[in-house]
Amino acid sequence: METRLVALAILMVALTFPPCVLSLVRHYKFDVVLKKTTKLCSTKSIVTINEKCPGPTLHAREGDTVIVRVTNHVKHNITIHWHGIKQFRTGWSDGPAYVTQCPIQPGQSYVYNFSITGQRGTLLWHAHITWLRATVYGAIVILPKKGVSYPFPKPHKEKIIIVGEWWKTDVEAMVNRAAKSGLAPNISDAHTINGHPGPVSGCISRGYTLHVKHGKTYLLRIVNAALNDELFFKIAGHKLTVVEADASYVKPFETDTLFLSPGQTTNALLTANTGVGKYRIAVTPFMDAPIGFDNLTAFATLRYKGAPRYGKTILTSIPPLNATPITSAFIDSLRSLNSNDYPARVPLTIDHSLFFAITVGLNPCDTCVFGNKLVSAINNITFVLPTKTSLLEAHYYNIKGVFTDDFPATPPIVFNYTGTQPANIQTNNGTKLYRLNFNSTVQIVLQGTAMIAPENHPFHLHGFNFFVVGQGLGNFDPKKDPLSFNLVDPVERNTVGVPNGGWTAIRFRADNPGVWFLHCHLEVHTTWGLKTAFLVDNGIGSNESPIPPPNDLPKC
Repeated sequence: METRLVALAILMVALTFPPCVLSLVRHYKFDVVLKKTTKLCSTKSIVTINEKCPGPTLHAREGDTVIVRVTNHVKHNITIHWHGIKQFRTGWSDGPAYVTQCPIQPGQSYVYNFSITGQRGTLLWHAHITWLRATVYGAIVILPKKGVSYPFPKPHKEKIIIVGEWWKTDVEAMVNRAAKSGLAPNISDAHTINGHPGPVSGCISRGYTLHVKHGKTYLLRIVNAALNDELFFKIAGHKLTVVEADASYVKPFETDTLFLSPGQTTNALLTANTGVGKYRIAVTPFMDAPIGFDNLTAFATLRYKGAPRYGKTILTSIPPLNATPITSAFIDSLRSLNSNDYPARVPLTIDHSLFFAITVGLNPCDTCVFGNKLVSAINNITFVLPTKTSLLEAHYYNIKGVFTDDFPATPPIVFNYTGTQPANIQTNNGTKLYRLNFNSTVQIVLQGTAMIAPENHPFHLHGFNFFVVGQGLGNFDPKKDPLSFNLVDPVERNTVGVPNGGWTAIRFRADNPGVWFLHCHLEVHTTWGLKTAFLVDNGIGSNESPIPPPNDLPKC
């Protein structure tokens, strides 16, 4: 009888209190320091986090809180963006300079503090000021909650592969020279795989090696941290099963070639079921436009345990530079899992229907070589960031004169976007935001144009994931094209490519109050002004408003 009473008492206690929450607070310390580094037989000092490039990986679980103290020990101002983290109500920790914070100045520190809610998978972090993300970047690994398994077979091990770009010159000095001349900055000298450029003509260097055991399956967490290049990823003799994109599960599909735009991530299962040996890993660029880009392939090696040390490496075919059919097939294969556990909550009705035309133009410049400078624009607005405060601070404190909320929902002039271009390609400078009421639904059609330099544009939206409901070539037809939108299981992403000479349609729900950046993730185009921001109004009560700014928020 006494045993029964004890058991009943334990049961009553269990029912009275909520179950134990297994979320943790994860602390990280990021020191921004210079490090002398030699690559491609050339040595220079680079800005790094904790003397590493790529920098340290952030590990967390869904539901955890992450606290990162960033201390700036270099002469450059710095911010860090946690690319793809939704930052619900914590815009102060999002990181884009002059959008949600003033930069961390030399000798100063700032603590980024955010929770990971409803997300699991692979993301990245990187500097979000000037071109410092050339060397300041790393991976974010978010595991499912304790006791929750992957919706695919559990791998033997997980491997992080980060691809990037490398310049032999000082990147910041190079960009400053380009800004003064009005011309495009130099292209990179090589692509890298986990920081290694691999073999390059005229310079022998040790590449990255991925070690595997025969018969085992590995989850590859692949990150494109490049600044300006969209990239293919292949492993000789092996297929990959894609299971996730931008930290959102997808319906698994098999392919021999992955395609990632800058800022995108892909998780894929690799089964080491080929003959024991060494196999070439290749990262090669995609470009279907006649413009300058880094056309070098980066190489690494997949090596089976027991492979002869000096055995022959099996090579792989490399996709053509303009392999649009391969990119299209990969993109078309991406579909949300849309299961009971991971539903695709696609907005079916739209409150704000926006049409954003992406252009490159020429604006007058007295100090430039030809009297003009290259600029980019959305709806003919070349976006100009403030310098005295951030957009989020101006919104939060109601500071006048920093921005206006009249960003145009459509282009000021309708023209044949992918055909004959207007004679006047000058743009208007402005700090204009588009205002959204809380919890409203938004559709954006991102329309590429043929102005000066048509090419793919990977667009990244801060603060939200979105659903890619449609994509096509030519000019978007507002009557015909929506009839083919996928409103059932479209892929959910934070970064999406707008095809050369085409359009992409995305949808999201504006349920995160604050100011959220939208920009091309090609750094050269962001520099030229291909960006804007959404101002999402507060909802009802404190839970639908941004948290107050932290005491250590940097000052401009």
